[in-house]
Amino acid sequence: MAKNSYDAEAIEVLSGLDPVKKRPGMYTDTSNPNHLIQEVLDNSVDEALSGHCSNIKISLLKDGNIKVSDNGRGMPVDIHPEHKVTGVELILCKLHAGAKFSGDDYNFSGGLHGVGVSVVNALSEALEVKVKRDSQEFQIDFSNGDKVSELKKIGDVGLRNTGTSITFKPNPEYFEDINVQVKTLKHLLKAKAVLCPGLTIEFINEKKPNDKEKWYFEDGLKSYLNESLDGSEPILEDSIICSKEGSAQELEFAINWSPKPPKNKLDETYVNLIPTAQGGSHLNGFKSGLLESIKEFCEYRNLLPKGLKINADDIINNAIFIVSSKLQNPQFAGQTKERLDSKEHMSFVSSTTKDILSIWLNTHTEEGEKIAELAIISAQTRAKVSNIVERKKTFKGPALPGKLSDCNSQDLNETELFLVEGDSAGGSAKQARERSFQAIMPLRGKILNTWDLESAEIIKSQEIKNLSTAIGVLPGNSDLSSLRYGKICILADADSDGLHIATLLCALFLRHYKPLVQEGRIYISMPPLYRIDCGKEVLYALDDSQRDEIVKNFKTKKGKPKINIQRFKGLGEMNPSQLRETVMDPSTRQLVKLSISSSDNANSMMDLLLSKKNAAARKEWLEKKGSLAKI
Repeated sequence: MAKNSYDAEAIEVLSGLDPVKKRPGMYTDTSNPNHLIQEVLDNSVDEALSGHCSNIKISLLKDGNIKVSDNGRGMPVDIHPEHKVTGVELILCKLHAGAKFSGDDYNFSGGLHGVGVSVVNALSEALEVKVKRDSQEFQIDFSNGDKVSELKKIGDVGLRNTGTSITFKPNPEYFEDINVQVKTLKHLLKAKAVLCPGLTIEFINEKKPNDKEKWYFEDGLKSYLNESLDGSEPILEDSIICSKEGSAQELEFAINWSPKPPKNKLDETYVNLIPTAQGGSHLNGFKSGLLESIKEFCEYRNLLPKGLKINADDIINNAIFIVSSKLQNPQFAGQTKERLDSKEHMSFVSSTTKDILSIWLNTHTEEGEKIAELAIISAQTRAKVSNIVERKKTFKGPALPGKLSDCNSQDLNETELFLVEGDSAGGSAKQARERSFQAIMPLRGKILNTWDLESAEIIKSQEIKNLSTAIGVLPGNSDLSSLRYGKICILADADSDGLHIATLLCALFLRHYKPLVQEGRIYISMPPLYRIDCGKEVLYALDDSQRDEIVKNFKTKKGKPKINIQRFKGLGEMNPSQLRETVMDPSTRQLVKLSISSSDNANSMMDLLLSKKNAAARKEWLEKKGSLAKI
């Protein structure tokens, strides 16, 4: 029971690494340990960026430990003059401790926040650091963020034999899945090698024989871009490759175009070799520079039809590109560093891109006209779609779909739209919602399979037209200025039919509303399949395995309590209070964010599941692997 009194005694101060352990999701991605590896890796890469490291090795050990080692200068082992502990201990145990804030020791670095490797220490059962420098090798050990042994000398090494080795074992208490996503990790390692010429990165997976890879690139971006074409014929025979250094900042990019929008397109951005999945100011600057140069080219050569205006998305819809920025003191949106917020860098990227591309276009006029033609076709298609659906910029009005139960708030930071399967569940959801910020829109059965269709075609469907009007964004359009909800949540039954509907909606957003996915606006609600009662205790289970685990735990209780299990046939069987508790209340619900990266196989999987041309392959896959699918 909460205390009635509120005085100074009630104030709790979290010290050391306790804030990380208390709220790990504020500091890292808790879905799996991949981000922990990236945090350690970034320290090694920062050494490479500064010219002190040429080799990095990542090992997944048989015992579950992860080892990252480099041949950099080695972490400082001397005593800090103010804090009176070694540099190693300070880095591993103190938040916001690092040598990257001033820019004196590192010209460009990704580890700006000074919390990365200390977060790894806090969320690891065990962590060992070995440092080679000054002809000596040192070791210090930690457990759950606490020091268990002092820094000690363990041997002598050659003067030039330097570097840092960190071996850690992620604590499963803090992660949904303790297994490293190897494919995603390999993609990241390869990208780091591409973006840092002269750096060798080696990967060894001891859990699988012969799972070893090594990456080293001399002409980085060019070969990386050509690989992504995957045999398709690009518009340009030679991709545009650019590199320019400015005052305390650099830009490197590579770009080409495909005759049709590629499904597995390369559109990656990096800052100081950190992948920025949500883009940010460097991507905005890049798009702005592309737009200005191509608009200028079109106007000078009188290529634009009367009244037609092109935008940045018309230009990059068919583009494959990679953008790598480097700058001092980059400002990211959060600790996971998925979006760059350094506004001043945008103008540098924009002007650099415009200058370089303008020169290129005027010296490659024939190829430039092909790029312009792609942008013009995209703009014409977008204009046709705009004529079909009137944009809805106001929050309420007669043009909104009749079945939409809108919310009162207009703040994108809190508004949520639930796309609910069926009128019955929609009625319960309306009663369960918080009217101030939650809106409900019931859907009629299975939505159109839009995976193989063009955006201009799908808008003819009344259901999709209503959906587009409700959210305020047209399919195929990346202009999100009229977006009406900060979160769009897919809420379908927990059974196979519900999963099918959820998959069709995911395909719709991935294919035709990709900017919403990239901004992290699309979520999948996780309604329970079972309700388990034991005395006064009530728990919900998403699937059979969770049900069995809950029942097992209940059976260990004293007195052999009666256990009652209820299986929900669908959302319509749940009363408003149950819906509120399990899928609508932000404090108790489970939401999974829909995301995509170039390292996963989302597009190819969607092709297999939904494309008409893959009917035979889909049948074969279902016959072989359908029974292995995790529901």
